[in-house]
Amino acid sequence: MGELFGTDGVRGIANGDLSLELAMRMGQAGAFALTSEVHSPRILIGTDTRKSADMLFGALSAGICSIGGDVVYAGVIPTPALAYLVRLYEADAAVMISASHNLMEYNGFKWFDKRGYKLSDSLEAQIEALIRDGCPKPRPTGGLVGRVTRAKRAALDYTDFLLKAADCSLLGMRLVLDCANGAASDLAKEVFSKLGATVLSFSDEPDGYNINDQCGSTHPERLRQLVSETCADIGFAFDGDADRLIAVDERGRIVDGDRIIGILALDYKKRGLLKDDTLVITVMSNLGLKLKLNEAGIKTEETAVGDRYVLERILEKGYSFGGEQSGHIIFANDHTTGDGMLSAIKLLNVVKHSGRRFSELADEIPIYPQVLVNVIVDEQAKDAALNDKDLKEAACGAEAALGKSGRVLIRKSGTEPLIRIMLEGMDENDLRARAGALAHILITNHNGRLKG
Repeated sequence: MGELFGTDGVRGIANGDLSLELAMRMGQAGAFALTSEVHSPRILIGTDTRKSADMLFGALSAGICSIGGDVVYAGVIPTPALAYLVRLYEADAAVMISASHNLMEYNGFKWFDKRGYKLSDSLEAQIEALIRDGCPKPRPTGGLVGRVTRAKRAALDYTDFLLKAADCSLLGMRLVLDCANGAASDLAKEVFSKLGATVLSFSDEPDGYNINDQCGSTHPERLRQLVSETCADIGFAFDGDADRLIAVDERGRIVDGDRIIGILALDYKKRGLLKDDTLVITVMSNLGLKLKLNEAGIKTEETAVGDRYVLERILEKGYSFGGEQSGHIIFANDHTTGDGMLSAIKLLNVVKHSGRRFSELADEIPIYPQVLVNVIVDEQAKDAALNDKDLKEAACGAEAALGKSGRVLIRKSGTEPLIRIMLEGMDENDLRARAGALAHILITNHNGRLKG
């Protein structure tokens, strides 16, 4: 068995590599690991809208209860809701059953500790070792087995948390929301309507199959169209578990995570809320963002890709917030993880207080052309592909040609069997040609294939 935990929990094909047996063992191992601190752990569980959610919830819960732990089921709810509710309900841990932005055949487990943070590397390693080694675990009987109860107010309590993040009314604003047929489907329209906005919500009728299917933060095309057609002020797209945000301005242009955190950072700096005048970003963040922030007197600290690494740096240095180009944004004073709806509310606060159009704020953050090519490579071959001599030589040559106005970044995905090739510079056509040449090396040398 290879490593189970990637950069965003455990993920795989439901009922394939992410089997019921693995789910049950994970429930047992997680509950057993927690019993070192508490006698009978209470573990909060939520799901997104995938058809496999019920199946995996049953297996995971059975594992937890067989060790004597209790399960509190929060139902279909966003990942950041669980991170908030585990603290509110004083549970010992929380597990979100979701594969985030992936299609319905995938699923996964995201664990949070009792403080609402993703598990430490050491606790993840302990759980993996328990699963791998089959360490003996207690098998209580009678009244000592665990049970499942329902958190009936989970959605209401999370909604209250979000509403408190707004510092102004949205009366007079027209919003379009793409809920990705995911965990935000029953909540998003209600939240933003309660804040006073006129809301058009779509992709909010999940059927178990359609989560992230040509919708949500990875497919904002329909959102762009509806924002333009309805003359809306702004559009928001969430992913399947609603922990990330991509926006569309009133002109129908996509505003990614880099521009969103840029707008927020400039506002925080202006109001004296940006700790040490520093924003935490990742190596994928755009050069244009960095140049604009530097011009405004804002320093940046870069981490590896993954919101867990952004959070680690924020906590290590006590910074205010940070985020990723993909739309994960973490506000350290408000939450312990990325939250798409919270990010949207924070952004709307800035738009309303500025009295300006969203497009004007977005245009203040220049964005250099970036080309991203994903090459599917077998999981076992990813490390060898990343260290391929031909690939490294070609990447060095491309970077030398791009000079100071560009760069090359090649990395392996922490959640999918992919090698990601990103080039950034001034000439998009040139970038595409160079990215294609690099991808061809992986296709030839490592039996890779392009992900469409």
